[in-house]
Amino acid sequence: MSVYNELRLEQQLCDAVIRVGSTRFPVHKIVLCNCSPYFQALFTNWSTQERQVFDIPNVSSDVMKIIIEFAYTAFPAVTPENIQESFIAAHQFNVMGLIQACCSLLEDQLSPQNCIGIWRFTDFYYTPELTHKAFLYTVTHFEEVASTSEEFPLLSVQELVKIIENDHLNVKQEKTVFGAILCWIGYAAQERREHISLLLSNVRLALTSPQFITNSVRNNELVLASSECHLILSRALEAMHDLNINKLSKTIYYNRLSCPRLSPTALLSFGGRRGGYSTDVIEAYDTRADRWVSVSKYGAYIPRAYHATVFLDGAVYCVGGFDNSEWFSSVYRYDLVTHTWTEVKQMHRSRCYVSVTVMDGYIYAMGGYNGRHRLKSAERYQPRNNQWTLIPQMHERRSDASCTNLRGKVYICGGFNGNNFLSTAECFNPETNQWTRIASMDQIRSGVGVIAYADKVFAVGGYNGISRLNTAEAYNPDTKTWHAVPSMLACRSNFGIAVIDDRVFVAGGYSGSSTMFDVEYYDAETSEWSGASSMKVSCSALSCCVVHGLPNMVDYSAPRLMQCSDADEDKME
Repeated sequence: MSVYNELRLEQQLCDAVIRVGSTRFPVHKIVLCNCSPYFQALFTNWSTQERQVFDIPNVSSDVMKIIIEFAYTAFPAVTPENIQESFIAAHQFNVMGLIQACCSLLEDQLSPQNCIGIWRFTDFYYTPELTHKAFLYTVTHFEEVASTSEEFPLLSVQELVKIIENDHLNVKQEKTVFGAILCWIGYAAQERREHISLLLSNVRLALTSPQFITNSVRNNELVLASSECHLILSRALEAMHDLNINKLSKTIYYNRLSCPRLSPTALLSFGGRRGGYSTDVIEAYDTRADRWVSVSKYGAYIPRAYHATVFLDGAVYCVGGFDNSEWFSSVYRYDLVTHTWTEVKQMHRSRCYVSVTVMDGYIYAMGGYNGRHRLKSAERYQPRNNQWTLIPQMHERRSDASCTNLRGKVYICGGFNGNNFLSTAECFNPETNQWTRIASMDQIRSGVGVIAYADKVFAVGGYNGISRLNTAEAYNPDTKTWHAVPSMLACRSNFGIAVIDDRVFVAGGYSGSSTMFDVEYYDAETSEWSGASSMKVSCSALSCCVVHGLPNMVDYSAPRLMQCSDADEDKME
């Protein structure tokens, strides 16, 4: 194609001229035919063979230049400034490659401020894939969209209903949806107040509180004036009552007012140890439904305990561990979309009781036990080249420690060195390629859970050589000190820990006498620990990680089983 472009630029062997206003573009018909069915029809069906000059209306010369250069070079000279005009022209002339380039740029530019505009714009020009992505971006970033987007008040009622009725709408609390509805109506109150009952029926009111319904919703002037809204509120309170009665049952049937939204994230638990044996159990926790569900193993997951799992680039990596007879150096990658396991490059060392975290696209694995020695070695994995590289050793041997990353550094705390249980901690800076000791924790902790949360390093639970702990403490990297935070509800060691929905969740573990089902979470806003739904299988030495951004999140969510309303049953009869 470079040869054809040189000929075009030198105006050699050109057999047509594209004219836009006073601007002329000498071209080769065959090249434009290859680029666009429009030009193929123009040159072969809509003109005589002798015709050489073609006037093109409804397009600027700048955009026609982009189309012609794309036909010759396959390079889309599209910028944020000209993308809308280029997109319209690419559709007008059916230049599919340029349409795809515009769609890619628009997708990269998606933000809470423009996603509604892109959704509406691309829907009009029928680009279903980008339209779907823009809509999904809108519902998954709804709270920011509703509060900051100048496009939000311009939605039609049909478009707003399509958004707020969607199961993927990402809101921490349903009262946010109600507030967004009031803002939308307030933009043009006289014209829009009649839509209050239609919009209110798409708020999952039964997931709020009786106080919110009674004090905030029922007393709203728009709701007070609508008999349809009164009926919706009565049904919501009934659904709330049913939900409270049935919440301990294995199966919950929901109606439209009580069905939890699908979460964009899920907490996954892999493996563990129970009854003296390593397991191959995989469970997923749906925070919106407060339910654990079993995940099919698809036949390739090896039972293991004292391992680690991390989420990176749409996949879960399972690192090291122990299966009752072998200490693993192996690493497996689980594709969450295709549900397939693939073994990747093994580590330089066998590591069970290993500490693992992800930072800047690398997987860091530190310490552990190889069946003979507690390790101070550390290494990191780069998925792009499928290679593990040794990094400097830690200051201490550590197995049964735990780690996290914060502000560009890896922190590892506690553990067991083969002789003593540890309270010491240290951090690795990849910029200096060095480990640095930091202040020791206030308590000795082996089998501890360490996680970055609220811009601090939290160390939770563990074993001090005498008993299991429920205490927790946090390290402030600014003051370089540890301070106590509220204790867990239960004592535990060797549990899963992760942050999801801005809360620290701990799952399973060992109580000192038995493995545990129990799950609880810490909320920094309330400074309290609260109980959550228990796991299906009790185990310790499990590993948890949070996954997100999957097109098949429903595979890792609790089933939403819907019950028929009286009105639905009447229709069926």
